[in-house]
Amino acid sequence: MFTRPTLIRESVYDHLRDAILNGEFQPAERLGEVELTERLGVSRTPIREAIQRLTQDGLLESTPGRGVRIRVVSAAEARDTYLVRETLDGLAAALAAQHHTPAQATTLERTLRDLEAASSDDYREQTRLDLAFHRHIAQAAHNVPLLDLARDLEQRVALVKHQTRVYNSHPQTAAQHRAILRAVLDRDETAAREAAALHVRTFAALVMDNLGETPHPTPT
Repeated sequence: MFTRPTLIRESVYDHLRDAILNGEFQPAERLGEVELTERLGVSRTPIREAIQRLTQDGLLESTPGRGVRIRVVSAAEARDTYLVRETLDGLAAALAAQHHTPAQATTLERTLRDLEAASSDDYREQTRLDLAFHRHIAQAAHNVPLLDLARDLEQRVALVKHQTRVYNSHPQTAAQHRAILRAVLDRDETAAREAAALHVRTFAALVMDNLGETPHPTPT
């Protein structure tokens, strides 16, 4: 059985990780241990441990003498992230088309409906639901190594989304979400893979345009 201190440490880590992924902090915003201690009502020890873990995860960055801040993703890292995500999301969608359960199909449909209904002005809610939709596809793939890789990519993508604020309600990407879902539910592996890859390429182009760079073409 876990001890209470362990539960506190995990709770603080999970809370701060979710806050970062949900955009509760601004890109490059500095996080102070004292402020976080007051905000969460815990001692500084679990705060310090959570910050160390989140730094190792790549969500925070520490600069000697300047403290800890939300990590800012470079244009090069954003480009490389979406290059990897194109392949991973394509594989996840293809496997989800094979292996999703009826319950997972229902979850995907509900999440996409919620995303489509989210206000175009509510960027944080859009981002939360967009990440959830892609996470549910990875879960429906029923492949543990893929899910582990997807979790790491989700963190990087969340940082990019909050940094660039490229809206998930863009008409082109919204239609592509529907195409991915339709192919997965139809158990069409090829169409699911192609739809997911196209979606990532499209969103990557929007991101790189926002960052002032042209994405590299996908290797053939």
